Amino acid sequence: MNIITGAMTALITPFKNGKVDASCYEYLIKRQIAQGIDAVVPVGTTGESATLSHNEHKECIEIAVSVCKGTNVKVIAGAGSNATHEACDIAKHAQNVGADGILSVAPYYNKPMQEGLYQHYKAIAESVEIPVMLYNVPGRTGVDIEADTAIRLFDDIKNIYAIKEATGSLERAIELNAKRADFCVVSGDDLIDFPMLANGSKGIISVTANLLPNYKSKLVKSVFEGDYETGRAINNELYALNKIMFCENNPIPIKAAMYIAGLMDTLEYRLPLTKPSLENMKKIEEIIKNYEVIK
Repeated sequence: MNIITGAMTALITPFKNGKVDASCYEYLIKRQIAQGIDAVVPVGTTGESATLSHNEHKECIEIAVSVCKGTNVKVIAGAGSNATHEACDIAKHAQNVGADGILSVAPYYNKPMQEGLYQHYKAIAESVEIPVMLYNVPGRTGVDIEADTAIRLFDDIKNIYAIKEATGSLERAIELNAKRADFCVVSGDDLIDFPMLANGSKGIISVTANLLPNYKSKLVKSVFEGDYETGRAINNELYALNKIMFCENNPIPIKAAMYIAGLMDTLEYRLPLTKPSLENMKKIEEIIKNYEVIK
């Protein structure tokens, strides 16, 4: 199994006139490739997957695979749902069109018990042969994939190789690393990427990397090479940006930042998400002036 680690970007989904802006999406992915990212993650929660139709979801995966073909950049396709059969369908499609792996968010709203989570992920992983990364973000889903459940899945199912941990808890990441050194823990919180990596995490899936993939790529590579001072310095330099990216619910601020930076022609969201307040738009604009955004 090809293990996918390193600097990874949770891609936003650009819209134009209410539809997925395919040409802009291609451009944004090519920009990620050019600036050193190891993998892109289309239609995760940052990609507004919850409000995309299934056809749009699959289209975004297909675009990412097509753009990354022939490069060293991998595609980890978002394949999550609160209905197990729907997640399996998306995972199978991702595999069929050439994705290198899938990322599957914990079922949201219905709040399954730990056994339900185990059976959910077991069904998804067994429906495909490509690598599977669990995605734990209880602040968004209302349910926590407990460490023992994640480890049970890793032990029992051959293609479950990683977990994106977005609890914000270093203790949880350390617990997972301590119990299973070969279970890939991936940082899902931009603010603590450096300490996560320094404590053994095998990569990051970043929101901020949509805007500054070169910074995030350098941060990860520095830590992997043992240059902790550079990694820490980059993480500190990005603090203000990482912080403002969550002044409103993700992906509202990051899409606004990309629009302000001239990376998108339109700033559209799918309801119930709306544009940032004017006050927050001004704050985002002021913060991103401190960084060089390479187009």
